Amino acid sequence: MAVGHSVAAGRWQWQWQFDELTGRVGGRFVRVETRRTAARMLGAMVSELPVKNCWTLAEHAGDRSPDAMQHLLASAVIDEDGLRDDLRDYVIEHLGDIDATLVVDETGDLKKGVHTVGVQRQYTGTAGRIENSQVAVYLTYATAAGHAFIDRALYLPKSWSSDPARCQRAGVPGDVRFATKPALAKRLIIDALDAGAPAGWVTGDEVYGGDPKLRCALESRGTGYVFAVACDHRVTTATGRVRADALAATLPKQAWQPLSAGEGAKGPRIYDWAFIEIGPDSDKVLPGCRWLMIRRRRRSGELAFYRCWNREAVPLARLVKVAGRRWSTEENFQTGKGLAGLDQHQVRGWRSWHRWTLLAMLAHAFLTVLAITHHADAPASAGLIAVTRNEIRHLFTTLVRTPAGPLAHRLGWSLWRRRHQYRARTSHYRRRSAATTVPG
Repeated sequence: MAVGHSVAAGRWQWQWQFDELTGRVGGRFVRVETRRTAARMLGAMVSELPVKNCWTLAEHAGDRSPDAMQHLLASAVIDEDGLRDDLRDYVIEHLGDIDATLVVDETGDLKKGVHTVGVQRQYTGTAGRIENSQVAVYLTYATAAGHAFIDRALYLPKSWSSDPARCQRAGVPGDVRFATKPALAKRLIIDALDAGAPAGWVTGDEVYGGDPKLRCALESRGTGYVFAVACDHRVTTATGRVRADALAATLPKQAWQPLSAGEGAKGPRIYDWAFIEIGPDSDKVLPGCRWLMIRRRRRSGELAFYRCWNREAVPLARLVKVAGRRWSTEENFQTGKGLAGLDQHQVRGWRSWHRWTLLAMLAHAFLTVLAITHHADAPASAGLIAVTRNEIRHLFTTLVRTPAGPLAHRLGWSLWRRRHQYRARTSHYRRRSAATTVPG
């Protein structure tokens, strides 16, 4: 009963928090009309709509058509870099901790056709295979309190960067060049650190751990890292360069320690861990401590490898804790796509993609902040888990944000959709007819 009362009492607080967020970012939109459209769009993005695009968001928000939201994404005057800074500052204000970890990872959105910016047949973990997809690198800010996205970068394959005409049609700026995923991650991390984001560590998977330029950039800044590497990754020892799996095979039984990498859905994620001191890869030695850390699954014996660095020695448990935070970005991808529509954009251009992802990350961050602040304010209650982002979205939608519901509004949208689809179908038939007509 006390928890139910707390949730109901939080209704006005949640509305105030939403208004505070939209007010915080409002100055990034030059025109007041665009500012109001962005607020309506954010409100619809945190709703329980099963599909989120400009059509469904606009109907939910009470707009008569998707024109205003489409204009916001495609051509409105917006300070996008400032909006990104506002997102980062908002997350750090509520989650900021010097013990924080920056987590880099990429995700793919499956796409049809060849016109969506950055799309090509490429491997994506979303499908677990090579698919026609669009891939982007995301940066997560993770602490003991919670985690949320603070930046992203779209991966532009060489098939795009080497085709200026194709890039121009998609609105890609002329100064954008091909960059690898580790290079994109490096830019995101350095931007966040330069902006003062309190974070002592960075972690990521093998894509980033195998890149010496990224590792060197972090070492030169004095930022610790724990990056996954492949089993054939070579490290420097007193006897020379050896493969990671070969070095792991030399470990005695007493070198392994059972440690938790953090809480999972079914409890602590406990593995056996060990680490070995290693040397630098080149003569350009930067001060600090280097390790190869190995994780072993307790049932199967399967091994995973991590390359680690820090300015000073730390215990194995500290490195394990950083490695465990890499899972936070996987959870963010799941909740960002499932709750805020991060992957549901139906846009093709560079500008529209960047604006959609910014707004979706803001919506996701808002749900994160609501969840952690409610958990902090609510009284402890036996037999209940902490309020999740999914539950917060449901409560916020039910108690605070209700969709525009007059019958005339719903009927008007039905007419709008049918009229638009009729014009699209007619135009398609005309193009197909013209393409198949044989000149007399």
